Amino acid sequence: MTKWIVVFLSGLTLAVAQPAPNAAAKEVLTASEAWRQAMLRKDAAGLQKFLHEDLTYSHSNARLQTKADVVAATAGKTTIEAMDFSEVTVRVYGTTALIRANLDIRNSTDGKSTTSHLNVLHVWLKGPGGWQLVARQSTQVSPPTTP
Repeated sequence: MTKWIVVFLSGLTLAVAQPAPNAAAKEVLTASEAWRQAMLRKDAAGLQKFLHEDLTYSHSNARLQTKADVVAATAGKTTIEAMDFSEVTVRVYGTTALIRANLDIRNSTDGKSTTSHLNVLHVWLKGPGGWQLVARQSTQVSPPTTP
C-alpha cells in the first residue's frame, strides 16, 4: 500500500511541476515568433538567442546550415520580405517541441523577389535560456514563383 501512495504522490508532483501543455505550446510559439521577427529584421543578436549551438538548418534545396551560417547570412544580400505560416501544429514532449507548418516565404536578392511555398518542421529544445531552434527541415510544396 505504501508503495502505491509513493507512486501516486510522485505522479502528482510531476503533474504539478510541469506547465500545462497549452502553456508550453504558447511559450514555444512565442519563441518561434521572436525568431521569425529576428529573421525578418536581419537581427544577428536576436538569432543568437533563439538558435541552438547544435543547429541543423536544412533548406528545401538540400543545403544545410549551422548556427554560424544562419547568423552570418543576416549580413548577406538576400532579404526576407515576408514569412507567412499557416496550418501550424505544435506538439510538446517535455523540453522538446515540434512545430509543423506550411510556410510562404518571400525573399529578395538584388531587387528580384521570389516566393517559396514550403512545408516545414522545426524542432525546439527548452534549456536554461528558454526555447531554442535546434533543427529545421523544409520541403518545397510547389515551385518558387516570381511576381
